[in-house]
Amino acid sequence: MLKLWKWYQNCLAVHPVKTQVISSGFIWGFGDISAQSITKYTAKKQCQKDDEKGVKINWKRVATTSLFGFGFVGPVGHFWYEGLDQFIRSRLLLRPNTLRFVTTKVAIDGLLFGPLDLLIFFTYMGFSTGKSVPQIKEDLKRDFLPALILEGGLWPVVQAVNFRFLPALLIIADVHT
Repeated sequence: MLKLWKWYQNCLAVHPVKTQVISSGFIWGFGDISAQSITKYTAKKQCQKDDEKGVKINWKRVATTSLFGFGFVGPVGHFWYEGLDQFIRSRLLLRPNTLRFVTTKVAIDGLLFGPLDLLIFFTYMGFSTGKSVPQIKEDLKRDFLPALILEGGLWPVVQAVNFRFLPALLIIADVHT
């Protein structure tokens, strides 16, 4: 496991964007498999059905979410977190890992990137499933605010730990787990 970690760190050092794009795609795919498995297991348990063996995974959805990781989260996340670090250090003149630096980074990330990321994700998923623009707008009206509130309640704590203890290159991998 240590060799794998060292290999990953080397890949990040040599090819940071490529490594983050690839790892984001895989992590988003595994995350979707996990989400589908938990959802189906919970639904099966609530209905107390035991007739179905195993969990049937929607592989098209896995591919779609993986593509979101490859195409958006990996590259955009890389430049966002690197740029955010640099902006806070050079423009706001805050020292990394201080309480003020971490708080500022969590606030900017949550107020700017969080809502944008959710908007793009919901829009992308809507188009990828064949929905029309009016259908996507309806989904956004129904789902965006509750998702943003949930994200705002959980994510700042996770990001505070990330921003305090992880370098920007490792944050993009951690935010997907």
